[in-house]
Amino acid sequence: MKKDMTTGSPMKLILSFTVPLLIGNLFQQFYNMADSYIVSQTVGVEAFSAIGSTTSLQFLIIGLAIGLTAGLSVITAQRFGRKDDAALRKNLAASVVISIVIALILTLLTTTFTEEILTLMQTPAETYQYAYDYLNVIFWGIGATLLFNLLANLLRALGDSKTPLYFLILTSILNIVLDYILILYFNMGIRGASVATVISQIVSSILCLIFIWRKVPLLRIHKEDWTFNWIEYKEHLRIGLPYGFQYSIIAIGAVAITVTLNKLGANAVAAFTAAQKIDTVAMLPLQSFGVTMSTYAAQNYGARKLNRIWYGVNQAIKLSLSYSIVIGIVLLIWGRQLALLFVGTGASAEVVSMIQQFFLVNSTLYAVLSLLFIYRHTLQGLGNSLAPTVAGVGELVARAGAATLLSIPFGFLGAALSNPLAWIAALAPLATAYYSTRRSLSGRVSNSLEDIEAITPELKPQKVK
Repeated sequence: MKKDMTTGSPMKLILSFTVPLLIGNLFQQFYNMADSYIVSQTVGVEAFSAIGSTTSLQFLIIGLAIGLTAGLSVITAQRFGRKDDAALRKNLAASVVISIVIALILTLLTTTFTEEILTLMQTPAETYQYAYDYLNVIFWGIGATLLFNLLANLLRALGDSKTPLYFLILTSILNIVLDYILILYFNMGIRGASVATVISQIVSSILCLIFIWRKVPLLRIHKEDWTFNWIEYKEHLRIGLPYGFQYSIIAIGAVAITVTLNKLGANAVAAFTAAQKIDTVAMLPLQSFGVTMSTYAAQNYGARKLNRIWYGVNQAIKLSLSYSIVIGIVLLIWGRQLALLFVGTGASAEVVSMIQQFFLVNSTLYAVLSLLFIYRHTLQGLGNSLAPTVAGVGELVARAGAATLLSIPFGFLGAALSNPLAWIAALAPLATAYYSTRRSLSGRVSNSLEDIEAITPELKPQKVK
């Protein structure tokens, strides 16, 4: 189950961790796509467009929760790397408390203001009710989503990416089965798809919790671990909140794109939604390599094996860049045909043309995205929350600005250009921060812990008293 990533071949460790993570992400996307496909075939194209128009908003809210738990697990991985079990359990207690508070706040705000949010996003009248019915249920299930991601990220922090995979497979299968049952047999329409998603998350969370309690004693919290320590909580918030914030500010840019697409019309929304389904799956390996480097860097930073981190990053870059080139070519050739699975082969010529434009400007720049993911997650694994946050702001400004301004003269093409332009804007500060950090630590691997912390006080892990 748990895996120490501070020893052994970095290439093998990165691949063995990434593959289950990738498969899990694929299954997660698979049941999200199943939601969309089943809805489009049973409820209608307007309902499908409604789900597409709420994707960015879901990412904004749910992404904050997911990012938070990923950030909290960075501390878990660092303490696991330095073999500090007592501090690790205190980390778990603080993570649980923070997660509960955030889940309550997000659930209260989103369920109360769902209508206002959709209105602010200029959701088209023909898809408004569908969007509301779907989103409202998803928002009520934020707690289940956050719990599952917290538990899964804690297991990954210990080097176990296989167990979360099994639960994601279960979630995917259960979600698809419930989709058909609730939509077709209970006539719940689009609301049935969202209810199926929430139920699946609840079941997976419960089973994951049972597994951890029985099989991973290292993650069992003791009574004394619940003692409140402001220094401990401050350290968790310092890393966890910026991590979640980075997800959210990226999503804000996606919301800006959604608003732009809503203005361009239903065809633009349908084309972008369909193309993005394929694009998201294509990007999953790049994202998975990045997430792997977060755990890899955190564990090795905890063990103070810094040269091992830099070597692992180079290996990950080779793997990720190779994949980005191959998948970019594949989508340039067959991306349009794959996207048409969601809107039907009888889609209008305008929709087909928009889909082709999307792949032309996105898939050719996957190499930029591959570097972005690796640098961002490596820095986060080292506990550096500043540079990724700055990069996230740059990404937000570029994405929102491009979507708003370029769509005026170029229409749909302008909206499609917003993603690659955002990647370029984010990569610059991330690459600068990564190589600056690497240079500042170069040649100091043999020094004491105090010397290393003196060089990079920002990366200094909080000592728990």
